[in-house]
Amino acid sequence: MSLKFDTAKTAVLDYLIIAAGAVIYAVSVVVFTSANNIAPGGFTGIATMLNYMFSLPIGLFIFLMNLPLFFWGAKESGITFLIKTIVGTLLVSVAIDVLTPILPVYKGDTMLASIFGGVLNGAGLGLIFYRGGSTGGTDIIALILHKYFPFISTGKIIMLSDVVVLAAAYFVYNSLESALYAGIAIFVSIRVIDAISYGTSRGNGKLMFIITNKYDEVSTVILNNLKRGVTLLDGEGAYSGEKKRVIMCAVRPQQVFKITSGIKKIDKNAFIIVTTAGAIQGSGFAKDTV
Repeated sequence: MSLKFDTAKTAVLDYLIIAAGAVIYAVSVVVFTSANNIAPGGFTGIATMLNYMFSLPIGLFIFLMNLPLFFWGAKESGITFLIKTIVGTLLVSVAIDVLTPILPVYKGDTMLASIFGGVLNGAGLGLIFYRGGSTGGTDIIALILHKYFPFISTGKIIMLSDVVVLAAAYFVYNSLESALYAGIAIFVSIRVIDAISYGTSRGNGKLMFIITNKYDEVSTVILNNLKRGVTLLDGEGAYSGEKKRVIMCAVRPQQVFKITSGIKKIDKNAFIIVTTAGAIQGSGFAKDTV
């Protein structure tokens, strides 16, 4: 009963945070980017340009463009991914169109609009990604293409799509400045997403030590479901003299909550230690730049 309650509580919290991220993202579009002819990359950038040319609702077209990708994403990534993607996309789309006639728009300095638009854009997306959500669009395309072409990172695929949107913005708005401001907004957004996802330093991470009698099950979940590597260490209780297996796992800061929740579903009595690692280098973490 307690496990089911914890699972339900986690799910509710996930969707509340995704909803908060959707509203923040919508504010960035309505108040800052769309009002100043800034196309912030991806499907939102395309919808922003369609709104400029034909006065079409931005949110509605974001959702309509995503419809075929939902089916593709479900086939490739499973129903859980599909549900959170549909929810994230729907919330963003509705929030944008609902807030458009309500919120005042900023028509001051375009540089400030691109910077603050990028900050809010990144904060909203960062919260959505933090709880396993997605806003569809190029995120889905990048994730799926990466499965078939693993030598191309998802970041590079998304960056390529953003370059295409920036080039289109130049012709749609007939303004090099609009494309450049959009580039600034995208750059700031990416930095904010990274700060939420990885912490303010890409080299920093968390080191988790897990002591549990169900170390095989826990290790399998971390490896297969949570996509992090694990190391099994030999331990011994000082008082009991009992031999123990200790799981060591280096993770991103934002993954601690997800991994802890996954462990507790298997063994609610698992002993978990989380400590900050000053720097982690290797696969999945910062590269040595010396």
